[in-house]
Amino acid sequence: MSEALESLKGRMLIGEVVSDKNDKTIVVRVQTLVKHPLLKKYVRRRKKFTAHDPMNECGIGDRVKIVEYRPLSRNKRWHLVSIIEKAK
Repeated sequence: MSEALESLKGRMLIGEVVSDKNDKTIVVRVQTLVKHPLLKKYVRRRKKFTAHDPMNECGIGDRVKIVEYRPLSRNKRWHLVSIIEKAK
């Protein structure tokens, strides 16, 4: 299934799982660097995305890759592609 998800044309993001309490759902925090328009310094921006985890295989602290997907619920528009690194 993950091979089919990787071929989708939507955005792909890498982030850290901050919550896995819901069934088949994970909350992923994605961090990006954005250049400040006035100060010309790079600023960290963080945003949380709710993603579908069909096998409940992720835990808190895992680094994961998620892909944009069709709406699955009110807030879920992302799907888990793979676990890059398990938490220690």
